[in-house]
Amino acid sequence: MRLLTVYQHFYRAYGPQHWWPGETPFEIMVGAVLTQNTAWSNVEKAIANLVAADALSVSAINQLSPSELAELIRPAGYFNVKAKRLQNYCAWYQAAGGFEVLQHWSDHDLRVALLAVNGVGPETADDIMLYAFERPVFVIDAYTRRIFQRLGVFTGGEGYETLRSEFETRLAREFKEDLPARIQMFNEYHALIVRHAKEACRTKPACSQCCLRKQCPGRVD
Repeated sequence: MRLLTVYQHFYRAYGPQHWWPGETPFEIMVGAVLTQNTAWSNVEKAIANLVAADALSVSAINQLSPSELAELIRPAGYFNVKAKRLQNYCAWYQAAGGFEVLQHWSDHDLRVALLAVNGVGPETADDIMLYAFERPVFVIDAYTRRIFQRLGVFTGGEGYETLRSEFETRLAREFKEDLPARIQMFNEYHALIVRHAKEACRTKPACSQCCLRKQCPGRVD
């Protein structure tokens, strides 16, 4: 099955998702770090705490003690670990010159630098690349593996970089629009995958609600 066909089915079923929620690129970056291993509703509470404390900025986060930051982001879970990761990220971000400088880096150099930040893994780095810096990077998550394994497109056991490369290569071939349009499609596609995984392709699938049930070899009748 063509990846673009899956996208088209999802888009018809759910419409545009308007991701990633955030007022600024930096807020998106903070959300990407905080959303590790937690629901987005918890991240929203943590970000609201930062806003209320006038601490949703690089300088403010860097000036907080680890314990102060941990308390503000407590709703996001694993708050001591995430406080350290967020301050690691902010220290790197500030030293690198912030968005005004980093937006001019190449895709390769920016991704390599993000992955070198302690606490930033491939999925977090690619969330930041796609949603904050608007780069043509496809985000792979557990939902992506689940859906496309059931569809028989991938085995589900491929490494992160293998899957990312496959998605980017195949979608570049199947979707002939210009780069800005492809970036927007990657944005929508990842958001739609999350929506579909929550509404239909759950851990225990609700196949009767699936817009791809007729095409899915993994469906449960």
